[in-house]
Amino acid sequence: MSAISKEVQIAGAGDEGLGTLMHDIAYAIGQVVCAQTEIIKKLVVAYASGGHVLLDDVPGTGKTTLAKALSKVMSLKFQRVQFTPDLLPADILGVSVFNQRDQAFEFHEGPIFADVLLADELNRASARTQSALLEAMAERQVSIDGQQRKLPALFFVIATQNPLEFQGTYALPESQMDRFAMRLSLGFVPPADEVRILDAQDHHEHPIDCLGAMAAPADLHALRAAVAEVNVSPEVKRYIVDLVGATRATGGVVHGASARASLSLMKTAQALAKFEALDFVTPDHVQALAVDVIAHRLVLNPQARQSGLSEKEVVHSILDQVPVPV
Repeated sequence: MSAISKEVQIAGAGDEGLGTLMHDIAYAIGQVVCAQTEIIKKLVVAYASGGHVLLDDVPGTGKTTLAKALSKVMSLKFQRVQFTPDLLPADILGVSVFNQRDQAFEFHEGPIFADVLLADELNRASARTQSALLEAMAERQVSIDGQQRKLPALFFVIATQNPLEFQGTYALPESQMDRFAMRLSLGFVPPADEVRILDAQDHHEHPIDCLGAMAAPADLHALRAAVAEVNVSPEVKRYIVDLVGATRATGGVVHGASARASLSLMKTAQALAKFEALDFVTPDHVQALAVDVIAHRLVLNPQARQSGLSEKEVVHSILDQVPVPV
């Protein structure tokens, strides 16, 4: 995190186009979250595509700050839920309370009714509580007391999880992992940037407090609509399907990626093309995002894991083998 002045930071995105807006949002976040330019870019791309993001890393790498910065520069309602073993689904979704004066039940919304939900340390909660997010992430609605309640149109989940080696963590089920468009990892920052973090915290004001709004909800709706209009040729679509399909025929993989992975890869590639001010998707866009979109959906058999094979290596191998359209 770096200290930035309000005057410099809010030197705004202006009306220079939606691709420029994505750049401006990423730049502003980068002034708070140090040395994570590529991760921030992919986070903005995931948001523009309408997908959700899983941040997989150890504590203290800036995951929470990243989520807060994103919501602040985009003028979005932000809620954070700290997942613990005793957290219940009602703590996330909300609960109906009986109003004695009106002799009727009143629904009290839970933190999930936000534009940006930070599900912090998701894999510390029980499977029952984790599953409370499934419908919300897939359909942007929740079912409570037999009623379906719509979530905000710009609803976006940033979930964090600690490595499974950490005490008190539970593996996320495959159905949950499949709901995330991307899995990203921040990692530790270089020493020079860590010094910048110390310098930034040497003031009374937190750097995130200097962030100003750079986009209104109407801009974000327009951005997502524009991303959906980015052209994907039949050849690139087939390339995406071939990449995802290859995961189901690769040795050592018990469960390959589903059609949802193909859809996520296409949508995020469209958003990346828009980020680069293009109105069409190239194979390079697909290749740049394939590992982040596909790897977390794969399940390897015990033999493959014992040999040291990782899901990311499987995807890299597939990228080398599947012919690229020209």
